[in-house]
Amino acid sequence: MIIKVENLVKTYKSYERGNTFKETVVSLFRRKIKYVEALKGISFSIDKGELVGFLGPNGAGKSTTLKVLTGILFPTDGKVDIMGYTPWKERKKYVSNIGAVFGQKSQLLWDIPPVDAFYLNKAIYSIDDKSFKKNLDYMVELLSVQNLIKKPTRLLSLGERMKCEFIMAMLHNPKIVFLDEPTIGLDVIAKDRIREFILEMNKKGVTFILTTHDLGDVERLAKRVIVVNHGETVFDNSIDALRSHLGTKKLVSISTHEPLPSLEIPGVLVKSKMSAYDAELELDVSTMEINKFIDYVNKKSSLSDMSVQELPIEGVIKDLYSSRKE
Repeated sequence: MIIKVENLVKTYKSYERGNTFKETVVSLFRRKIKYVEALKGISFSIDKGELVGFLGPNGAGKSTTLKVLTGILFPTDGKVDIMGYTPWKERKKYVSNIGAVFGQKSQLLWDIPPVDAFYLNKAIYSIDDKSFKKNLDYMVELLSVQNLIKKPTRLLSLGERMKCEFIMAMLHNPKIVFLDEPTIGLDVIAKDRIREFILEMNKKGVTFILTTHDLGDVERLAKRVIVVNHGETVFDNSIDALRSHLGTKKLVSISTHEPLPSLEIPGVLVKSKMSAYDAELELDVSTMEINKFIDYVNKKSSLSDMSVQELPIEGVIKDLYSSRKE
């Protein structure tokens, strides 16, 4: 076990200010204190080499948790043990073992080429020449950025810059890497290249914690998902368990030669009806088996086409976001 979080609590103290002139004047002398519970006792553990999706709506507590795990914030209560370190107490020793990539915040320097920034990190982390050259050559080739790293950062596209951000974050061989929206704003090709890079580094034993709103990243990368909402953990299990969270449901599209029969039957929820002959349904196979549903439609009408798919993961996530606790 490389990360262990127990009953993590973070409460922010703020002050309310009135809207009227009188309330504003009063607040100059006596401010009303307001406490905001960002985290309410989150607990989880992560093994070495795992790639975990850390999800939640805006304001759920994701960023606060990551800031505590990286040692930026002190928690109000709770314990965190990462590789034997308490992040906020032993930050200087701890940070040499971690890396971070933030899609909306750059580590590169705008007016100099990425390769110069890489050498700056070499000095900061005291990376020896042999390890630096080996890591740099490997990642430059893996991401195909041989012709880019000598251009000023300001001339790079977003996708090219993000590739260099990953090199910057991983030159010192971190054991754990925190990813916050690493593919935000990227095109399909750039996303695929970044995802392949993450998977390749994960195969080498690097542990990743991925925070994102792009569920394509989650489905492609994560084998396990932790979902937080209102400062609490509402789900912690495999991606397959996440899919089955709403039960044994399938997304079914049907087309018939004759007008559709009545679909107001147990186990069937009509998502959309495109015409009298075409519809998209949500089928709960624990109530209505697919074979029985096919027989029902064929008796009343005649199927011309049918497709059965797993429920989109977006629907499952939305359901978890709307709940406070599982």
